Amino acid sequence: MNTLERFYPIGQPGQPWGAAEKAQWRASQRQHRSYAGDVLSAIERLRERFDVVPYGELDYAPDGRYPLFAVRSRHWRDGLPCALVTGGVHGYETSGVHGALQFIDRHLADYDGRLNVLVAPCISPWAYERIHRWNPDAIDPNRSFRADSPAGESAALLRLVEPLRTQFIVHIDLHETTDSDESEFRPALAARDGKPFEPDLIPDGFYAVDDTEAPQPAFQQAIIEAVAKVTHIAPADAKGEIIGSPVVAHGVIRYPLRQLGLCAGITDAPYKCTTEVYPDSPRATTQQCNDAQAAAVCAALDHALAHSGR
Repeated sequence: MNTLERFYPIGQPGQPWGAAEKAQWRASQRQHRSYAGDVLSAIERLRERFDVVPYGELDYAPDGRYPLFAVRSRHWRDGLPCALVTGGVHGYETSGVHGALQFIDRHLADYDGRLNVLVAPCISPWAYERIHRWNPDAIDPNRSFRADSPAGESAALLRLVEPLRTQFIVHIDLHETTDSDESEFRPALAARDGKPFEPDLIPDGFYAVDDTEAPQPAFQQAIIEAVAKVTHIAPADAKGEIIGSPVVAHGVIRYPLRQLGLCAGITDAPYKCTTEVYPDSPRATTQQCNDAQAAAVCAALDHALAHSGR
């Protein structure tokens, strides 16, 4: 049996999806959780201590409208360096969202007077509700951070960040690698693009993605060391790789962030990282995953402050 037919029920082998297949895919998606109940309510509770910034709204009728919010330091000061924390670019990656919210609640105030911090905790709310990687147009927002982006989620964040793009010294983008990447999302991607599905291994543990174009090995190492106190770090596979990329240091791989249209490449920050937590590991709990994301953010901000020369 053809691998495409075996792994995904929508489309024809070797043929990219058209409008009909994308409509069929969207119709198959179901809401499993509440953006308003899980995320907006948490942001509302933070208003007493931090500034909440609306930065757009996604109209995905008939599913609804999704207001977008970022949270920033209450005592924002011109002249201070800036940090960007993003979560939920892929809505199904739960600890990206809740780890960002946990960082705000427990740690954001620690940086008052030293660093202006802007946090966008749930960039893809429709996908958060449906526990999916794509938006309703079957577009991956994390390959769409570029001018004239086809993804409303990506375009909205780019508009928010643009006035400060050159002022950021650090950007950390919070993600997960899950078993469903192999069982659902990569097969769906192959089907959507009319390509054969090629199975791969899911790494067991946390890893970090550095920028191929401007690597910062000491920065990534600081993040790995902080997270290792919370949860385990993914080892390299038999090929010396993690998800098909060479391991350049313990738990670290590299991607060309801007070239691939990834969220972590949207600023001119010298320090950039995409985190990848593994929530399906028998060695990690939900709380550990959130703790790992928050620890990674703190380590990233601390290192950038200590080494930026500002």
